[in-house]
Amino acid sequence: MDEAWAILRQARRFQQQAPERRLSGRRLLLLFYEPSTRTRTSFEVAARRLGAETVSVTAQSSSIEKGESLLDTVYTLQAMAVDGIVIRHAASGAPHLVARNVHSTVINAGDGMHEHPTQALLDGYTLWRHFGRLEGLEIAIVGDILHSRVARSNLLLLTQLGARVRLCGPRTLLPPALAEAYGPRVRATYRLEDALDAVDAVMVLRLQMERMQAGFFPNEAEYAREYGLTPERLRLASPQALVMHPGPMIRGVEISAEVADSPQSVIREQVENGVLIRMAVLDRLLGQTAAQGAPAMMAKG
Repeated sequence: MDEAWAILRQARRFQQQAPERRLSGRRLLLLFYEPSTRTRTSFEVAARRLGAETVSVTAQSSSIEKGESLLDTVYTLQAMAVDGIVIRHAASGAPHLVARNVHSTVINAGDGMHEHPTQALLDGYTLWRHFGRLEGLEIAIVGDILHSRVARSNLLLLTQLGARVRLCGPRTLLPPALAEAYGPRVRATYRLEDALDAVDAVMVLRLQMERMQAGFFPNEAEYAREYGLTPERLRLASPQALVMHPGPMIRGVEISAEVADSPQSVIREQVENGVLIRMAVLDRLLGQTAAQGAPAMMAKG
Protein backbone atom coordinates (compact mmCIF):
# COMPACT_ATOMS: atom_id res chain seq x y z
CA MET A 1 0.00 0.00 0.00
CA ASP A 2 3.00 2.32 -0.43
CA GLU A 3 1.39 3.84 -3.52
CA ALA A 4 -1.82 4.61 -1.64
CA TRP A 5 0.09 6.34 1.16
CA ALA A 6 2.09 8.31 -1.40
CA ILE A 7 -1.17 9.59 -2.92
CA LEU A 8 -2.64 10.48 0.49
CA ARG A 9 0.48 12.40 1.47
CA GLN A 10 0.60 14.23 -1.84
CA ALA A 11 -3.05 15.24 -1.38
CA ARG A 12 -2.11 16.69 2.01
CA ARG A 13 0.72 18.68 0.42
CA PHE A 14 -1.70 20.05 -2.17
CA GLN A 15 -4.06 21.01 0.65
CA GLN A 16 -1.33 22.87 2.52
CA GLN A 17 0.03 24.89 -0.38
CA ALA A 18 -1.19 26.12 -3.74
CA PRO A 19 -0.09 23.68 -6.45
CA GLU A 20 2.15 24.64 -9.31
CA ARG A 21 0.95 24.08 -12.87
CA ARG A 22 2.78 20.77 -12.86
CA LEU A 23 0.81 19.29 -15.75
CA SER A 24 0.97 22.25 -18.10
CA GLY A 25 0.80 21.02 -21.69
CA ARG A 26 -0.80 17.70 -20.77
CA ARG A 27 -4.23 16.75 -22.15
CA LEU A 28 -6.73 14.67 -20.17
CA LEU A 29 -9.74 12.93 -21.72
CA LEU A 30 -12.79 12.47 -19.45
CA LEU A 31 -14.74 9.58 -20.98
CA PHE A 32 -17.97 8.93 -19.07
CA TYR A 33 -20.41 6.25 -20.19
CA GLU A 34 -22.52 6.70 -17.06
CA PRO A 35 -23.94 9.90 -15.56
CA SER A 36 -21.65 11.59 -13.05
CA THR A 37 -21.46 14.98 -11.40
CA ARG A 38 -19.03 14.73 -8.47
CA THR A 39 -16.40 12.46 -10.01
CA ARG A 40 -16.29 13.99 -13.47
CA THR A 41 -16.30 17.56 -12.19
CA SER A 42 -13.66 16.92 -9.54
CA PHE A 43 -11.32 15.33 -12.08
CA GLU A 44 -11.83 18.33 -14.35
CA VAL A 45 -11.18 20.82 -11.54
CA ALA A 46 -8.14 18.82 -10.38
CA ALA A 47 -6.65 18.71 -13.87
CA ARG A 48 -7.12 22.42 -14.47
CA ARG A 49 -5.62 23.35 -11.11
CA LEU A 50 -2.50 21.48 -12.21
CA GLY A 51 -2.48 23.23 -15.58
CA ALA A 52 -3.72 20.36 -17.76
CA GLU A 53 -6.20 20.73 -20.61
CA THR A 54 -9.37 18.63 -20.39
CA VAL A 55 -11.64 17.17 -23.06
CA SER A 56 -14.96 15.80 -21.82
CA VAL A 57 -17.00 13.16 -23.69
CA THR A 58 -20.24 11.59 -22.48
CA ALA A 59 -22.26 8.75 -23.96
CA GLN A 60 -25.26 11.00 -24.50
CA SER A 61 -23.42 13.53 -26.65
CA SER A 62 -21.17 11.49 -28.91
CA SER A 63 -21.00 8.63 -31.41
CA ILE A 64 -21.22 6.26 -28.44
CA GLU A 65 -24.97 6.80 -28.50
CA LYS A 66 -24.99 5.60 -32.14
CA GLY A 67 -23.50 2.26 -31.17
CA GLU A 68 -19.77 2.85 -31.61
CA SER A 69 -17.69 0.34 -29.64
CA LEU A 70 -15.66 1.32 -26.59
CA LEU A 71 -12.31 0.62 -28.24
CA ASP A 72 -13.25 2.38 -31.49
CA THR A 73 -14.21 5.44 -29.47
CA VAL A 74 -10.97 5.32 -27.51
CA TYR A 75 -8.83 4.82 -30.63
CA THR A 76 -10.48 7.83 -32.26
CA LEU A 77 -10.00 10.05 -29.23
CA GLN A 78 -6.44 8.88 -28.57
CA ALA A 79 -5.55 10.02 -32.08
CA MET A 80 -6.18 13.55 -30.78
CA ALA A 81 -3.00 13.21 -28.66
CA VAL A 82 -4.41 12.73 -25.17
CA ASP A 83 -1.95 11.91 -22.40
CA GLY A 84 -4.45 10.41 -19.99
CA ILE A 85 -7.94 8.89 -20.06
CA VAL A 86 -10.31 8.97 -17.10
CA ILE A 87 -13.06 6.45 -17.79
CA ARG A 88 -16.33 5.50 -16.13
CA HIS A 89 -18.21 2.57 -17.62
CA ALA A 90 -21.12 0.30 -16.66
CA ALA A 91 -19.15 -2.84 -17.56
CA SER A 92 -16.82 -4.21 -14.90
CA GLY A 93 -13.29 -4.36 -16.30
CA ALA A 94 -13.79 -1.78 -19.05
CA PRO A 95 -10.88 0.44 -17.89
CA HIS A 96 -8.59 -2.59 -17.86
CA LEU A 97 -9.60 -3.39 -21.45
CA VAL A 98 -8.82 0.16 -22.51
CA ALA A 99 -5.49 0.17 -20.64
CA ARG A 100 -4.37 -2.95 -22.51
CA ASN A 101 -5.07 -1.35 -25.87
CA VAL A 102 -3.83 2.24 -25.64
CA HIS A 103 -0.57 4.03 -24.89
CA SER A 104 -2.14 6.68 -22.67
CA THR A 105 -2.40 6.52 -18.88
CA VAL A 106 -5.82 5.14 -17.89
CA ILE A 107 -7.56 6.00 -14.63
CA ASN A 108 -10.60 4.08 -13.43
CA ALA A 109 -13.41 6.45 -12.41
CA GLY A 110 -15.78 3.57 -11.65
CA ASP A 111 -16.47 0.37 -13.56
CA GLY A 112 -19.71 -1.51 -13.11
CA MET A 113 -19.90 -3.24 -9.74
CA HIS A 114 -16.12 -3.68 -9.61
CA GLU A 115 -14.15 -0.71 -8.26
CA HIS A 116 -14.04 3.05 -7.74
CA PRO A 117 -10.43 3.59 -6.63
CA THR A 118 -10.32 7.37 -6.24
CA GLN A 119 -13.51 7.35 -4.15
CA ALA A 120 -11.87 4.94 -1.71
CA LEU A 121 -8.74 7.09 -1.63
CA LEU A 122 -10.70 10.24 -0.84
CA ASP A 123 -12.64 8.38 1.85
CA GLY A 124 -9.38 7.12 3.35
CA TYR A 125 -7.95 10.63 3.18
CA THR A 126 -11.00 12.06 4.96
CA LEU A 127 -10.65 9.54 7.78
CA TRP A 128 -6.89 10.15 8.03
CA ARG A 129 -7.39 13.93 8.24
CA HIS A 130 -9.78 13.57 11.18
CA PHE A 131 -8.21 10.73 13.15
CA GLY A 132 -4.56 11.04 12.17
CA ARG A 133 -4.47 7.31 11.50
CA LEU A 134 -6.32 4.47 9.79
CA GLU A 135 -4.77 1.64 11.79
CA GLY A 136 -7.31 0.24 14.26
CA LEU A 137 -10.31 2.34 13.16
CA GLU A 138 -13.70 0.62 13.12
CA ILE A 139 -15.70 1.55 10.03
CA ALA A 140 -19.31 0.57 9.27
CA ILE A 141 -20.35 0.42 5.60
CA VAL A 142 -24.15 0.31 5.39
CA GLY A 143 -26.54 -0.27 2.52
CA ASP A 144 -26.39 -1.69 -0.98
CA ILE A 145 -23.14 -3.65 -0.64
CA LEU A 146 -23.97 -6.02 -3.51
CA HIS A 147 -23.95 -3.40 -6.26
CA SER A 148 -21.40 -1.02 -4.75
CA ARG A 149 -18.00 -0.47 -6.35
CA VAL A 150 -17.41 2.10 -3.59
CA ALA A 151 -17.75 -0.63 -0.97
CA ARG A 152 -15.39 -2.97 -2.80
CA SER A 153 -12.65 -0.37 -3.23
CA ASN A 154 -12.99 0.77 0.38
CA LEU A 155 -12.80 -2.80 1.61
CA LEU A 156 -9.56 -3.29 -0.28
CA LEU A 157 -7.98 0.01 0.75
CA LEU A 158 -9.11 0.39 4.37
CA THR A 159 -8.30 -3.14 5.45
CA GLN A 160 -4.84 -3.00 3.91
CA LEU A 161 -4.22 0.27 5.74
CA GLY A 162 -5.16 -1.32 9.06
CA ALA A 163 -8.83 -0.47 9.59
CA ARG A 164 -11.57 -2.98 10.43
CA VAL A 165 -14.82 -2.90 8.48
CA ARG A 166 -18.34 -3.98 9.36
CA LEU A 167 -20.66 -4.54 6.40
CA CYS A 168 -24.39 -4.15 6.99
CA GLY A 169 -27.44 -4.35 4.77
CA PRO A 170 -30.42 -6.52 3.86
CA ARG A 171 -29.62 -10.16 3.16
CA THR A 172 -30.45 -9.61 -0.51
CA LEU A 173 -27.85 -6.83 -0.74
CA LEU A 174 -25.09 -8.35 1.39
CA PRO A 175 -23.68 -11.67 0.12
CA PRO A 176 -21.77 -13.43 2.96
CA ALA A 177 -19.03 -14.43 0.52
CA LEU A 178 -18.21 -10.77 -0.12
CA ALA A 179 -17.15 -10.19 3.48
CA GLU A 180 -15.21 -13.45 3.54
CA ALA A 181 -13.27 -12.50 0.42
CA TYR A 182 -11.59 -9.56 2.16
CA GLY A 183 -10.17 -11.41 5.13
CA PRO A 184 -10.43 -11.32 8.92
CA ARG A 185 -10.63 -7.53 9.20
CA VAL A 186 -14.12 -7.63 7.64
CA ARG A 187 -17.31 -9.01 9.14
CA ALA A 188 -20.92 -8.89 8.02
CA THR A 189 -24.09 -8.32 10.01
CA TYR A 190 -27.71 -7.82 9.02
CA ARG A 191 -28.52 -5.81 12.17
CA LEU A 192 -27.76 -2.11 11.90
CA GLU A 193 -27.46 -1.82 15.68
CA ASP A 194 -24.58 -4.31 15.68
CA ALA A 195 -22.85 -2.55 12.82
CA LEU A 196 -23.00 0.87 14.50
CA ASP A 197 -21.92 -0.15 17.99
CA ALA A 198 -19.02 2.15 18.98
CA VAL A 199 -17.73 2.58 15.40
CA ASP A 200 -15.48 5.48 14.44
CA ALA A 201 -17.22 6.20 11.14
CA VAL A 202 -20.38 5.24 9.27
CA MET A 203 -20.22 5.11 5.49
CA VAL A 204 -23.76 5.10 4.08
CA LEU A 205 -24.08 3.80 0.52
CA ARG A 206 -26.42 4.85 -2.25
CA LEU A 207 -29.21 2.46 -3.20
CA GLN A 208 -28.36 1.72 -6.83
CA MET A 209 -31.85 1.30 -8.23
CA GLU A 210 -30.52 1.37 -11.81
CA ARG A 211 -28.65 -1.90 -11.19
CA MET A 212 -31.52 -3.69 -9.49
CA GLN A 213 -33.47 -5.97 -11.79
CA ALA A 214 -35.47 -7.65 -9.03
CA GLY A 215 -37.15 -6.84 -5.71
CA PHE A 216 -34.15 -6.64 -3.37
CA PHE A 217 -36.30 -5.11 -0.60
CA PRO A 218 -40.05 -4.52 -0.25
CA ASN A 219 -40.06 -0.73 -0.63
CA GLU A 220 -38.15 2.40 0.35
CA ALA A 221 -40.18 2.90 3.54
CA GLU A 222 -39.27 -0.59 4.73
CA TYR A 223 -35.61 -0.02 3.89
CA ALA A 224 -35.56 3.29 5.79
CA ARG A 225 -37.19 1.63 8.80
CA GLU A 226 -34.54 -1.11 8.96
CA TYR A 227 -31.38 0.53 7.60
CA GLY A 228 -31.83 4.29 7.39
CA LEU A 229 -29.28 6.23 9.46
CA THR A 230 -31.17 8.40 11.96
CA PRO A 231 -29.97 10.55 14.90
CA GLU A 232 -31.13 7.83 17.32
CA ARG A 233 -29.13 5.15 15.54
CA LEU A 234 -26.08 7.37 15.16
CA ARG A 235 -25.92 7.65 18.94
CA LEU A 236 -24.92 3.96 19.01
CA ALA A 237 -21.61 4.91 17.36
CA SER A 238 -18.68 6.57 19.10
CA PRO A 239 -19.42 10.19 20.11
CA GLN A 240 -16.83 11.46 17.61
CA ALA A 241 -17.99 9.15 14.80
CA LEU A 242 -17.96 10.59 11.29
CA VAL A 243 -20.85 10.23 8.85
CA MET A 244 -19.88 9.66 5.21
CA HIS A 245 -21.72 9.16 1.92
CA PRO A 246 -20.35 8.97 -1.66
CA GLY A 247 -23.45 10.73 -3.01
CA PRO A 248 -25.92 11.37 -4.34
CA MET A 249 -28.00 10.78 -1.21
CA ILE A 250 -31.61 9.69 -0.96
CA ARG A 251 -32.59 11.69 2.11
CA GLY A 252 -35.20 10.10 4.29
CA VAL A 253 -34.37 6.62 2.98
CA GLU A 254 -30.63 5.94 3.28
CA ILE A 255 -29.98 8.78 5.70
CA SER A 256 -32.09 11.35 7.52
CA ALA A 257 -31.68 15.04 6.76
CA GLU A 258 -30.74 15.66 10.40
CA VAL A 259 -27.80 13.25 10.17
CA ALA A 260 -26.71 14.36 6.69
CA ASP A 261 -26.49 17.97 7.86
CA SER A 262 -25.20 17.27 11.37
CA PRO A 263 -21.81 18.40 12.74
CA GLN A 264 -20.65 14.78 12.48
CA SER A 265 -21.28 14.71 8.74
CA VAL A 266 -18.21 15.09 6.51
CA ILE A 267 -20.11 14.55 3.27
CA ARG A 268 -19.30 18.00 1.86
CA GLU A 269 -15.70 17.62 2.98
CA GLN A 270 -15.52 14.38 1.00
CA VAL A 271 -16.28 16.40 -2.14
CA GLU A 272 -13.46 18.85 -1.34
CA ASN A 273 -11.08 15.98 -0.59
CA GLY A 274 -12.03 14.36 -3.88
CA VAL A 275 -10.40 17.22 -5.78
CA LEU A 276 -7.21 16.93 -3.70
CA ILE A 277 -6.99 13.16 -4.18
CA ARG A 278 -7.59 13.39 -7.91
CA MET A 279 -4.94 16.07 -8.17
CA ALA A 280 -2.54 13.71 -6.41
CA VAL A 281 -3.48 10.81 -8.70
CA LEU A 282 -3.10 12.89 -11.86
CA ASP A 283 0.21 14.31 -10.67
CA ARG A 284 1.53 10.84 -9.83
CA LEU A 285 0.44 9.25 -13.10
CA LEU A 286 0.66 11.98 -15.72
CA GLY A 287 3.57 13.73 -14.05
CA GLN A 288 5.48 10.48 -13.76
CA THR A 289 4.75 9.56 -17.35
CA ALA A 290 5.94 12.96 -18.55
CA ALA A 291 9.14 12.91 -16.51
CA GLN A 292 10.14 9.26 -16.84
CA GLY A 293 8.39 7.93 -19.92
CA ALA A 294 6.58 5.39 -17.74
CA PRO A 295 4.03 3.10 -19.42
CA ALA A 296 0.31 3.57 -19.07
CA MET A 297 -0.98 2.73 -15.60
CA MET A 298 -4.31 1.85 -14.05
CA ALA A 299 -5.08 3.70 -10.83
CA LYS A 300 -6.28 1.18 -8.26
CA GLY A 301 -7.67 1.51 -4.75
